[in-house]
Amino acid sequence: MARDIPGIAAPARTDLPVLKPFRPGSFAPDSMAWSRWLAGLPPWTPLALLAVAFAWPTVAVAQTDMSAGEAWGILVRWIPFIVGSGFVFTVLISILSMLIGTLLGAMLGLAQISKNGLVRRFAWSVTQLFRNSPWLVILYIVLLALPFEVVIFGAVLAIPDWVKAVFGLSLPIMANISEIVRGAVQSVPTAQWEASESLAFSRRQTLWQIILPQCFKRMIPPWMNWYAILTMATPLCSLLGVEETITLTRQALEAENNRPALLVPFYGFALILFFAYCYPIARWTISLERKFAVKL
Repeated sequence: MARDIPGIAAPARTDLPVLKPFRPGSFAPDSMAWSRWLAGLPPWTPLALLAVAFAWPTVAVAQTDMSAGEAWGILVRWIPFIVGSGFVFTVLISILSMLIGTLLGAMLGLAQISKNGLVRRFAWSVTQLFRNSPWLVILYIVLLALPFEVVIFGAVLAIPDWVKAVFGLSLPIMANISEIVRGAVQSVPTAQWEASESLAFSRRQTLWQIILPQCFKRMIPPWMNWYAILTMATPLCSLLGVEETITLTRQALEAENNRPALLVPFYGFALILFFAYCYPIARWTISLERKFAVKL
């Protein structure tokens, strides 16, 4: 006779669970995937990109009447314009978008854990809407929905395109920061809530004095990861006419008659600018994640 299998053909000999039950929706995407990928690139990657950018004019010289020295001389002449008027403005857009998105996302994330079911469902719906929508579509909707000027007490105030771009980029950031805040709060052990209730703390006191201070360190790495993603997404604003790095690079190429030998040096320089700005952020993000990781 076949031997009885405990739990199947015979009563179980223990009440300890062997495998936790599957819960749909329990698997969330890794919010640190971008920083891990970027930080995983070898340190010599910028040098390789720079070498390709330097070598391209030499390869393209057979197709044009421009030498490599002339191509790089033209790029050097335009660098103050691209960096000073373009990349600095790109960084400003990313900082303002992150600031607005963080403030709105923190409020939306706290609303997702509200005891009021209506507030909780509304916050969840807004989060999912902007978290799962294409950023470019959101930018176009914001550009067309917001007015070009408003009248306040008889004074006409123009709303520039870069302000609309900041607001449009802050919406998906808001949704993702909302999920970071919600996940960080729910990651705190329930014993913390129970201990505060035993000390007669109100829910507000528990949240602001006990739970959120513990969540702050956990939220820093994914927050920095989303800032790096936001910075890499700012070139989308060039499609709306915002004068950032890519827009000014294209203007510089048009001023030089769009000669083929200049394409890779100019856009390669823009690539190096973004990489040089985001790569240290990604490395710092990974180091902070390791520092603040829970030690078991």
